[in-house]
Amino acid sequence: MQHAVGSPLPPPPQPGHGPAVGWSPAAHHPGPHQGPVPVSPRVAPGRPVQVPPPPPVAPQHAQGPQQVPGPQHAPGPHQAQGPHASTAPVPPPADTTGHVPLPSGAPVAVPSVPPAATALPDPTTATLAVLLIGPAGAGKTSVAKYWADHRRVPTAHISLDDVREWVRSGFADPQTGWNENSEAQYRLARRTCGFSARNFLANGISCILDDAVFPDRPVVGLGGWKRHVGPGLLPVVLLPGLDIVLERNAERSGNRRLTDEEVARIHGRMAGWYGSGLPIIDNSQLDVPETARVLDEVLSRSIASPPAW
Repeated sequence: MQHAVGSPLPPPPQPGHGPAVGWSPAAHHPGPHQGPVPVSPRVAPGRPVQVPPPPPVAPQHAQGPQQVPGPQHAPGPHQAQGPHASTAPVPPPADTTGHVPLPSGAPVAVPSVPPAATALPDPTTATLAVLLIGPAGAGKTSVAKYWADHRRVPTAHISLDDVREWVRSGFADPQTGWNENSEAQYRLARRTCGFSARNFLANGISCILDDAVFPDRPVVGLGGWKRHVGPGLLPVVLLPGLDIVLERNAERSGNRRLTDEEVARIHGRMAGWYGSGLPIIDNSQLDVPETARVLDEVLSRSIASPPAW
């Protein structure tokens, strides 16, 4: 009997038996991804041959220097296909969060007014950075919130006292004594407020900040605000009478309430703003909406002729 060239020869017959039953050359030629197929056992003549179930497919292994390729995935909707596929990164979908470009904040510049302008500029539609100064009980926070709430353009309110109190454990309260810890936390809060204000302004959002800035104390003076926000910051002083300040302070609670002696001392030092060139609003007889209206009038003049500070 002749066999095809290259095909394996059948096993030799066992003594007393005929040729092997069920032998096939294909059984000795496993495919590149198949294991050997077991040879069917010899059975007695006249009995049917029982074919065993197919063996499980063995895992694929690398043979020789060539590796079996890994599983192929269908290209995504943003991946190029074909021989000219690009390797450039695929931009994220439009609705992916965290990819909205935001201009970085820079020092706030002095507001510019057209030289041919005959009327005072309208501060209600301008993007401004305002610093509201005053003693405890002057109404800085109430006026700043109202003014920000009723603007016709996006406006943020940033209170330095609120930012200082972000520190919970280890908060250095100036009322217990002004020391290096309370000064460091004040400087840190002021720098944080300035950073926030610059970023809001860079993205078209006005800011009004409030702080008890002292005219005779450089540590808590205007220099730090000018450095952290920019020369375009417009300072305005709220300075009602002492009796009004004492009355408003009595309505406070917690660490925001000061002793009458402390309130009188702070109010006396704030009187140093008279003669400084900064605009001053005496809101002793004005409620919050009226004070906000006067603030707009003062800001209109400050935009047209920025104060020297």
